[in-house]
Amino acid sequence: MILHGLPPVIDARARVLILGSFPSTASLAAQQYYAHPQNQFWRIVGAVIGQPLKDMDYAARLAAAQAAGIAIWDVFASCARAGSLDSAIRDAVPNPLAELKKSAPALRRICFNGRTAAKRIREVEAMGFVAVVLPSTSPAHAGMSFGEKLACWRGGLAS
Repeated sequence: MILHGLPPVIDARARVLILGSFPSTASLAAQQYYAHPQNQFWRIVGAVIGQPLKDMDYAARLAAAQAAGIAIWDVFASCARAGSLDSAIRDAVPNPLAELKKSAPALRRICFNGRTAAKRIREVEAMGFVAVVLPSTSPAHAGMSFGEKLACWRGGLAS
């Protein structure tokens, strides 16, 4: 079965785009980015921008992130996948990243949330963006502590 991702969360204020690989099963069911309760995305980004994103409802999270110049999307528009692991992604269709220059003229930096997303780093760099690979916020990536991940994300989101 082919799964379809979520639309980009981006506007003209975006300075930094965070690209994940593809939404988890929980995120697709909720139609919300990073909906799995164990994913550290909202906690980490909230700490970086000084907002309690994890405690906000989804619409408020998105508004706060966008007000801070952060956009959110995924590298893949659709794929076949059983479960939520990136290693299970098959037949992936990429999102049209080149279109971002039109919708977000201030966008300069693209941060990849994990190594699977970063497979498109050369393409992003060829478009003239600064590209940064950050440790995955997924609960499947347990090799780093929250503090270690946060330190990497603070540096990556600084623009």
